[in-house]
Amino acid sequence: MQKEKLWTKDFISISLVNFVMMLSMYLLIVTMASYATDAYDASSSMAGLASSIFIIGVLFARLYAGKEVARIGSKRMLIGGIVFFVVITALYLIPSNIYVLLAVRFLHGVGIGFASTATGTIVAQVVPASRKGEGISYFSLSVILSTAIGPLIGLPMISQFGYESMFIFSLVVGMLCLPVALMVKEPVVDNGAEGAGSKVFSLAKYLEPNALPVSIVMFVIALAYSGTLSFIASFAKEADLTEAGSMYFFVYAMAVLFSRPFTGKLMDAKGANFVAYPAMIAFALGMLVLSQANSGALFLLAAALIGLGYGNFQSVAQTVAIKMTPPHRMGLATSTFFIMMDIGIGVGPFMLGYMVPDYGYRGLYLAMVPLIIIGVFTYYALHGKKEKSLTQQNA
Repeated sequence: MQKEKLWTKDFISISLVNFVMMLSMYLLIVTMASYATDAYDASSSMAGLASSIFIIGVLFARLYAGKEVARIGSKRMLIGGIVFFVVITALYLIPSNIYVLLAVRFLHGVGIGFASTATGTIVAQVVPASRKGEGISYFSLSVILSTAIGPLIGLPMISQFGYESMFIFSLVVGMLCLPVALMVKEPVVDNGAEGAGSKVFSLAKYLEPNALPVSIVMFVIALAYSGTLSFIASFAKEADLTEAGSMYFFVYAMAVLFSRPFTGKLMDAKGANFVAYPAMIAFALGMLVLSQANSGALFLLAAALIGLGYGNFQSVAQTVAIKMTPPHRMGLATSTFFIMMDIGIGVGPFMLGYMVPDYGYRGLYLAMVPLIIIGVFTYYALHGKKEKSLTQQNA
């Protein structure tokens, strides 16, 4: 029997749009803290907030958009989100102050939140049912690659051309997204209606209970990762490792890309625990090495270990969230997973920024090691010890 076609024009287009939006998002996250410090003399904590408040804007938008995308229409929400994203990006080019920057960052996140909710809805409709897992897996690579490529091009860009160049780049790629998005056909969305019309508040309308345990673990792990995402450029500069710093996310990306095919097969054959525990241990070791790095070689070794660790745990946790959830609520499970991850990445830089003046970046990264170990025990308590029986039950 011939397989249904996966790589359609709509699937490729929506994956490309999602990749470009996420590329801009992570490019700005990793450079925003140093921009706020250099341009507005912001404190470490305020610089961290300038980086992370974007994610908070994404979170607020996702909470609303997840409920309203069927009513508004996924393509209409996508186009509106992209237009809003482009308009707000242009505001970065206007000199202001730290408080205006915070407002622009938040609104920029709102635009991305609406557009990315729409891309997730559209891809769920255009992927054939017989290849749903494969299609969603390929689509998720657009996020994983952007977390590495965005910072990879952002750091050299500001080094060579200044901060303004990254705003112009984000503006241009946002504008290029629009014609690609306009070519996507409006998918037919089944409003279905679990709880439709009910005005009674229910947490289950916003979060999927079956996906919440592993998503809580993802929050802890993302919180630890947020310190590298927001402060790695400043740390590399302070440690006189700028050249290695420009290669950090390239090495991270290579570690993720080369390990994903093997870890995916291991998870299918042996179960999530077989990958999750080694991944978290590799992440903790990577943070330990990073905190002690005094040479480019150690700095990049840390990048590889963090890629093997965080990069693979992220995909394992997302897969577990979906496997634990009934098919008709898989969209909400995915939303729950990313909301918890967004909170971790979003609040992390603001909270962790308070540690930098007293303990420095090395002390900050060293402190993340016990936090990751807490994540290991949290995973065991919430999912790991019952992973085999839960997987069989939901198979």
